[in-house]
Amino acid sequence: YVGNSGTGTITVINGTNNATTTIAGGTNIRAISVNPVTNTIYAADINGASVIVINGATDTVTTTVTVGSQPAAVGVNPVTNRIYTANQAGNSVTIIDGNTNIPTNITVGTFPVAVAVNPVTNKIYVTNQNSSSVSLINGATNSVTQTITVGTNPQSVVVNPTTNRIYAANNTSNHVSVINGDSNSTVNVGANATPNALAVNPVTNKIYVGHFFSTFVTVINGSDNTTNNV
Repeated sequence: YVGNSGTGTITVINGTNNATTTIAGGTNIRAISVNPVTNTIYAADINGASVIVINGATDTVTTTVTVGSQPAAVGVNPVTNRIYTANQAGNSVTIIDGNTNIPTNITVGTFPVAVAVNPVTNKIYVTNQNSSSVSLINGATNSVTQTITVGTNPQSVVVNPTTNRIYAANNTSNHVSVINGDSNSTVNVGANATPNALAVNPVTNKIYVGHFFSTFVTVINGSDNTTNNV
């Protein structure tokens, strides 16, 4: 599933033959997340202050849910069937009940831009770009239980549910903050550039850091936080 910001559509790619289908329904699709259990796709429309809900079996829009202002990221907990959008202009997160599509808004830090879900602990992590922090949401109570200080201008966040470690890419600080999901303590790992994008492999416990204006990716060894640039 690919969100097309210019046309407000979603392109569906058939993984078997790479054929494509286009779904209309938004104005500026900024982020997409999938619940593989329910085969439902959630597309954040940043200009429409909404999330488009797509039936993965029929590739049709089933409903549109109103969320906060400028949803820039969306995450799914497939265990609880809850969906979370980071609304950057609203300084909020919208929690959508996947069974009813009823939204609930909660306040987080300033200009939230990314969200990551740990389905094992039912905790949600939101990077607040202008607050230099990560908001920790308890998925059972739908409340922010702690605000964790990280580096300056945190752009993205990922979770390794196997190790219960959370990684926030701090663009201006030139490092990645590693959060211990058990204690919420942090350590900073140098990334040697301007980290922007993150991906994690929970099987190998490797974290991959993409940078603005750089021709390498930093690989973090999750066991000891040593790094290697590729």
